[in-house]
Amino acid sequence: MDKVKILVTDDDRDIVAAIAKLLEMEGYSVIKAYDGLEALEKLSEDNDIKLVIIDIMMPRLDGLSAIMKIREKRNLPVLVLSAKSEDSDKVLGLSIGADDYITKPYSPSELVARVNSSIRRYTALGSETTTKTDVLAVGGLEFDLNEKILRVDGEPIRLTAKELSIMELFMRNPGRVFSAEQIYTNVWKETAYSVENTVMVHIRHLREKIEINPKNPRYIKVVWGVGYKLEKNH
Repeated sequence: MDKVKILVTDDDRDIVAAIAKLLEMEGYSVIKAYDGLEALEKLSEDNDIKLVIIDIMMPRLDGLSAIMKIREKRNLPVLVLSAKSEDSDKVLGLSIGADDYITKPYSPSELVARVNSSIRRYTALGSETTTKTDVLAVGGLEFDLNEKILRVDGEPIRLTAKELSIMELFMRNPGRVFSAEQIYTNVWKETAYSVENTVMVHIRHLREKIEINPKNPRYIKVVWGVGYKLEKNH
């Protein structure tokens, strides 16, 4: 079986080497890049890359700009590894398309656990075990479980892996209210601690993509003090 390929991008070559060694011990194949432009070049050359680990502060093209470019073409998981640890930095990283955010100095075991979790989710989203007839429909939303594509009024919407997982959770349970902790536990497959901002950012992104007026959403509703739900009556 071919090894899963991961792209590691950081302008600190020692950090790239350390992460590469760590991931290779876990059985992954690591591709290295040292700035945002090189990362984009590597991705354009290899469609088999399944996950990107990227720093924020880099020469030529910074990590946030690179993530936005990646999101124009690919939905693979992106994990930010940055020395910028403020909540505002994390929210910004998540809001422009990152799936996860780890601050330096990082715990090697935590990094491996998050990589493994992201790869499992991405692999599950790409599985072909469901049939072509498996489609969830709520109002003008259609979620094709086989192709993992969400359509709004017939138009396919480009979503990240996390966003797809959130929508699948909602569409399998229309009308049910989920707390931020429940959404995080179901989608990230990890114990939820102080996850309100992370979930809120992903919900906001989903609204921007699927709602005609994100400020007056038709589908994803807030139940104040409780959580979020997908409105089932349209």
